[in-house]
Amino acid sequence: MRRRRYEILVPLRHNDARPVDGEAFEQTREELVAQFGAISLLPHSVPGIWVHEGTRYDDELLRLVVDVEDTPENQRFFEGYKAILLERFEQIEIYLAAYPVDILQGAAREIRPDDC
Repeated sequence: MRRRRYEILVPLRHNDARPVDGEAFEQTREELVAQFGAISLLPHSVPGIWVHEGTRYDDELLRLVVDVEDTPENQRFFEGYKAILLERFEQIEIYLAAYPVDILQGAAREIRPDDC
């Protein structure tokens, strides 16, 4: 089965610069784990700048990564979930990207320095 990676950039601050409550991150993480069984959270914040209707927004974002089967059902889930995130994080926009990903399979073996 083909896999698809969904990357979600969630903000540390609302559009009006108020900090986002930690509960929003916890709830999001737990919902995605419940739905898909796994999630990666990249702990380093990602700076972002964007302009909307003449207003500049300087963001600090966290990146959530979920690898799932590439199915129409999962695509629909994330399309609907984006609306939930927009409300939960009180955002004008949330960046949610999806792209195919190949998960490499191989037999586990010891790697020695001479192998490199």
